[in-house]
Amino acid sequence: MFKLYTIEGKIEIPPFLFGQEKEISARIILSEDYEGIITRDYGFVIAVVDVLNVGMGIIIPGNANTFHEVEFTILSFKPTVSEVVEGTVVEIVDFGSFVRLGPLDGLVHVSQICDDYISYEQVGNRFIGKETGKILEVNDQVRAKIIAVSLGTGRSGKLGLTMRQKFLGKDEWIAADIEETYAEKEPKQTEPNNEDDIT
Repeated sequence: MFKLYTIEGKIEIPPFLFGQEKEISARIILSEDYEGIITRDYGFVIAVVDVLNVGMGIIIPGNANTFHEVEFTILSFKPTVSEVVEGTVVEIVDFGSFVRLGPLDGLVHVSQICDDYISYEQVGNRFIGKETGKILEVNDQVRAKIIAVSLGTGRSGKLGLTMRQKFLGKDEWIAADIEETYAEKEPKQTEPNNEDDIT
């Protein structure tokens, strides 16, 4: 999910940044160019962590900037399908809930909240399961699985999440699933047959 990438690229340093070390100037330019953007290769770029190398500047006639090859490291959030993630419910609307996963929000569609008929309660701004009585509200901590990733370019991306399977959802839902699974695996006790003990 959170990854470090080392990237090689090219930057332009404008004249107003010439008065300081080129590594500092490069970091300013790289931060403006990369932080907060979404790319298919790296996901959501959170920060430029380190500038490893800045090459000699090249001057092009008619251009005041200097051009440099750079090597730098970024911290990125790159979600993958089938990855299990944890986050906080930040918004509930009639078609689903939005879960904050670090720098991005994922959508849990109403059909993916739990394995039950779900109804949206507008007054309480929450979802309620008809048979299970499960309730999902804003600020709930949840565990979900990523089922769709659509990372465009620029500053927009979409994540689809599900909580329908066992061991996903709120902590109490997961605890109930564990208890149920444990009860199913526990060997059944058999009553002794007293008829065989007649002397």
